[in-house]
Amino acid sequence: MSGKAHKGAAQPLADHNGPILPLETVRTAYRDMLLLRRFEEKAGQLYGMGLIGGFCHLYIGQEAVIVGMSLAMKPGDKIVTSYRDHAHMLMMGMSPGGVMAELTGRKDGYSHGKGGSMHMFSREKNFYGGHGIVGAQVAIGTGLAFANKYRGTDEVGVAYFGEGAAQQGQVYESFNLAALHKLPCIYVIENNRYGMGTSVERSSAAAHDLSQIGAPWKIPGRKVDGMDLFAVHEAAQEAVAHCRAGKGPFLLEMETYRYRGHSMSDPARYRDRSEVEEMRRTRDPIEALHKLLSEKGTTDEAFKEIDAEVKQIVNDAAEFAQNSPEPDLSELWTDILVEA
Repeated sequence: MSGKAHKGAAQPLADHNGPILPLETVRTAYRDMLLLRRFEEKAGQLYGMGLIGGFCHLYIGQEAVIVGMSLAMKPGDKIVTSYRDHAHMLMMGMSPGGVMAELTGRKDGYSHGKGGSMHMFSREKNFYGGHGIVGAQVAIGTGLAFANKYRGTDEVGVAYFGEGAAQQGQVYESFNLAALHKLPCIYVIENNRYGMGTSVERSSAAAHDLSQIGAPWKIPGRKVDGMDLFAVHEAAQEAVAHCRAGKGPFLLEMETYRYRGHSMSDPARYRDRSEVEEMRRTRDPIEALHKLLSEKGTTDEAFKEIDAEVKQIVNDAAEFAQNSPEPDLSELWTDILVEA
């Protein structure tokens, strides 16, 4: 995704003593992170109005993970994720209007209004779905990486999953296959600490370091501050380079935090409100980037331009969705696999 250019100092920013990110790239990353948050806030609003039904899992607080990872990827790389998927779709270049239309069950949505939040897909954009079956996407991501190797490309497959899914059996079966065949697969654990509502310390014997759960298969792993765009990008660069060089899979544990409940129906009473407020105040990834960009010369006027652009995109997406018709009843009989 790309944003407008803004005036200001052109000095590059060091990426934790790793790769150098041009200042304009950091501005674009800030714009993308803000877009993801505003989109999710609007989705939450439409859910509250009854315009989005079923399940709806928001990504608010975790924006640095997908944006930082995306900075290290190239066209042709493929991703698959779980049901907390709206941000991943947008970062793969899918239309905000098409995503919002699907959320609201409309004809112009990516699944023609039949799938909703957890069932969107775009082969054109190399997004292979948000999946509601916990951990299922890990095997699919491994298959995407297998296809890349089979075709002889240097493209990578990225499988995102949560710390709760890290306990699933198919995850370890996938690790074994990926390690055996040296598949170019990056496994990204988005550890937002609470799964569906149980803290990772209470649900995982490996909670102290999920980055090492691939160690029995000699899969290198790294624990990353998932609230820090630069830390994510640096780790992503290492993982991508490892995979493109034919060295096999790589695992990243992104220590992040979701501000909202597991889904819109979750009141999140298993944690203190003060904990969430403290994270927002001290660790918010967007506020951290705003502060850094201000120090590097980005003006209040430039920030207002970004905010106005993002707000317009989100409002247009919501309007597009609400103006899109509901699918015709004939859609009940399309996109169905029938065995002969």
